[in-house]
Amino acid sequence: MSRVLIAGESWITQSTHIKGVDSFTVSSYVTGVEPLRRALESRGHEVTHLPAHLVPTGFPGDADALSAYDVVVLSDIGANSIQLAPEVFDQATPGADRLGALRDWVRTGGGLLMIGGYLSFTGFEGKAAFRNTALHEALPVELLPEDDRVETPGGVRARVADPSHPALGGVDGAWPALLGYNRVRPRPGTDVLATVGDDPLVAVAGHGAGRSAVFTSDCSPHWAPRPFCEEWDGYARVFGGLVEWLAG
Repeated sequence: MSRVLIAGESWITQSTHIKGVDSFTVSSYVTGVEPLRRALESRGHEVTHLPAHLVPTGFPGDADALSAYDVVVLSDIGANSIQLAPEVFDQATPGADRLGALRDWVRTGGGLLMIGGYLSFTGFEGKAAFRNTALHEALPVELLPEDDRVETPGGVRARVADPSHPALGGVDGAWPALLGYNRVRPRPGTDVLATVGDDPLVAVAGHGAGRSAVFTSDCSPHWAPRPFCEEWDGYARVFGGLVEWLAG
């Protein structure tokens, strides 16, 4: 069993309804973590979810806090949300370099997984912004300096390069189509286990005494449609395999 922290995978939506001369707004809170949580818990892992709105106040800030986990998963949560705690952003008070602490934790034996989305890697309009952070050093891929999203509304299927690698959890056969991903470039020494088009989908590497991995598409809709994240039995094997490989 591994102790897994998933940060991100939630959002608040606000919409405006206009009816003639009258209008009003409504809001909703949505989580996208459930397919991933169920998959990991089905394999015996202990999962803690830190929703996106709690990341600025609650993300672990040093090695002691990170030691509560074996693997940290960042999914659709930008660098600013991790770095800009309220005391830093609102009060101009020095705080923890939490991405630097996470990089160092991986280097000394932790496991890191980044999953794709509009606020992963470089992200929508560059707003995820991990390229210019300390954590970029720990990733097995090089991030683009510009918006890195590749939308594939017609669907794109993974090509598995190394089905025997334990990080893929023994999954076999064709993968269901995905609807998009973040474009990245592998670093020297990185093992690219699966691709979409000419780009990495699953890539893994060591970082010091630890390990890091990326899954450049989503773990929930919209890039991961229901046939992929809810109906395919390979979903739990892929993400379970990644977490188990990262935890060593």
